Amino acid sequence: MLFEIQSEKETLRPMTQQTPNDDMIQKFDEISVKFSRARDSLGKVVFGQKAVIDLTLATLAAGGHGLLVGVPGLAKTLLVTSIAEVLGLSEKRVQFTPDLMPGDVLGSEVLEETTDGKREFRFIPGPIFCQLMMADEINRASPRTQSALLQAMQEHHVTIAGVRHDLPKPFHVLATQNPIEQEGTYPLPEAQLDRFLLQINVDYPDIDSERQMLAETTGADTSSIEPVMTSADLIAAQNLVRQMPIGEQLVEMILKIVRAARPDNDASDRVRSLVAWGPGPRASQAFSLAARSMALIDGRHSPSIDDIRLLAKPVLRHRMALNFTARSEGMDTDRFIDELLANQS
Repeated sequence: MLFEIQSEKETLRPMTQQTPNDDMIQKFDEISVKFSRARDSLGKVVFGQKAVIDLTLATLAAGGHGLLVGVPGLAKTLLVTSIAEVLGLSEKRVQFTPDLMPGDVLGSEVLEETTDGKREFRFIPGPIFCQLMMADEINRASPRTQSALLQAMQEHHVTIAGVRHDLPKPFHVLATQNPIEQEGTYPLPEAQLDRFLLQINVDYPDIDSERQMLAETTGADTSSIEPVMTSADLIAAQNLVRQMPIGEQLVEMILKIVRAARPDNDASDRVRSLVAWGPGPRASQAFSLAARSMALIDGRHSPSIDDIRLLAKPVLRHRMALNFTARSEGMDTDRFIDELLANQS
């Protein structure tokens, strides 16, 4: 829980967090240095995507899942595989296609004969049993297969034939999606989109970065990546994130932004006229965790207002939808979030 209710007026205030001590600060500094090295290593193989690298690392440091959206050829797959290598995580990739079945992802039971002649079922784990799963082009799979990930992403275990199977720790899903291909795709349901901590849009690199990429990737020598962290380091980072303080001013800003995006009775006329449905409480939780994880990987002991502004689009763009009126005005979700932030300043 990020908030607790106190007094008869049910006033929300931040949960009391552990007071930083010398040992905690030392651990913070050690983890922050490792994340800095991870960022530098990733920047040597994925060019011109510093913001994407930071947001993806922040997603994992917060213990969440990420949705990478971009056209083909922008190094989304390379980023995920490189992150798994640099963080020392076991990684598996699943290419989502319309004929992919839930059992192809989760695993299945097979009937086999034992040495004493008896027959019994044995569970064969699917590719989801890893620490970092890449769901490549997740929107090409059918809703039935997409929904197979829901329990794993939320509960970190799967149930096969009534038997619970726990997933490795840590467990994260980094999914990719192509925004321009519509034929043979199935849009992710809102309940599954909400499970992604951030939606990270991957844009084209600038000309200098693309020039560097050409020089670095088409020659005889190419950069390699080496692990700088372990899965234990990532778990320690996730624990530190939840212990980091977050100011009352930031909490109030988070609540104002999230609640202002909902087309309810308290919303402005413009919001009610443009928004079909708005973000739920998970958006506030995502803001708080992601802001603290951004501060951690940046070496700062607490998040700032700039973190909240930076995270507004990745947190909100997949947790709300605009209606036909907004689309007829040429308004998209990112532009609406910009307008929302301007009104909150």
